[in-house]
Amino acid sequence: MANKTAAVAAPTNKKSWTSYIGEYGAFIALVFLVVVISVVSPEFRTAGNFLNLLRQATFNGLIAFGMTCVILSDGIDLSVGSTLALSAVICAKLIMQGVPAILAMIIALISGTLLGVVSGLLVTKGRLQPFIATLITMTAYRGFALILTDGKPISNIAKSIGDRPNQFAFKLMGKGNLFGKIPIPAILLIFALVVFFFVLNKTTFGRKVYATGSNAKCAKLVGVNITKTKVIVYAISGFMSALTGLILISRLDSAQPTLGDGYELDAIAAVALGGTSMSGGRGKITGTIAGVLIIAVLNNGMNLLEVSTYYQDVIKAVVILVAVLSDRKR
Repeated sequence: MANKTAAVAAPTNKKSWTSYIGEYGAFIALVFLVVVISVVSPEFRTAGNFLNLLRQATFNGLIAFGMTCVILSDGIDLSVGSTLALSAVICAKLIMQGVPAILAMIIALISGTLLGVVSGLLVTKGRLQPFIATLITMTAYRGFALILTDGKPISNIAKSIGDRPNQFAFKLMGKGNLFGKIPIPAILLIFALVVFFFVLNKTTFGRKVYATGSNAKCAKLVGVNITKTKVIVYAISGFMSALTGLILISRLDSAQPTLGDGYELDAIAAVALGGTSMSGGRGKITGTIAGVLIIAVLNNGMNLLEVSTYYQDVIKAVVILVAVLSDRKR
């Protein structure tokens, strides 16, 4: 009888199949989606389309990485699209006024970071709910972008860049290819993935982000500076939004005040699809990249299948709903 009791009490390291689905569900869904669309649409499985898909995923991916940090800290950032637009407009305006493109891009990245800091300060020092704080900054930043441009797009940016090094640097961001095939934006996405994975999993700051999102009061008791941590994650989100804005204006050769409109929704959707808890403290950056690719594959596949944009929105909404409900169940 004692042996039977010991056998029952003995711990096991084996994971159930439900645990694996919970941990790798986003990747399983991604593989299933790719297989189904590949069968239905032969155009989808071409090498050129996959490279194009990866380039398209870059815009949402970079923003989603920053959003992951914010959501892990039990926040949310609705201002990413407006931060993207304002940073892009600042860069374009500086270039058109004769500022070297490389310097203009650096100023735009700093501007985006500072815009993120403002959101972080409203949440921490202003003690506003993250939703309300970033709703305010979202509206304000979009307004500033419209004011700076008088509501008109800034076009032909590359032509106004004189010397070749600056022009090359500007074009490389959005139109460059490594070995003539691999898009530079896709390389930036992979590099950012590695950096975020290391920061969140191997550094003290990463542990502080998770601790802040899990239980801010307990984290504060063990010495975590909650205010500093939250301001930094919003600054990171602002920086990633500005970087995405630079890639976009380089690719489009135009900066529009409406640039990035609705990007915050796709970024939040990617984070949710990747299994990051919307209440903070739990999630992985690898899950986020799976969520980003799911949305990119959905968009790309539905476009190839000529699905109406109205139906596309409904389908994406259903996918996000399933992801959020499964997160609540876990």
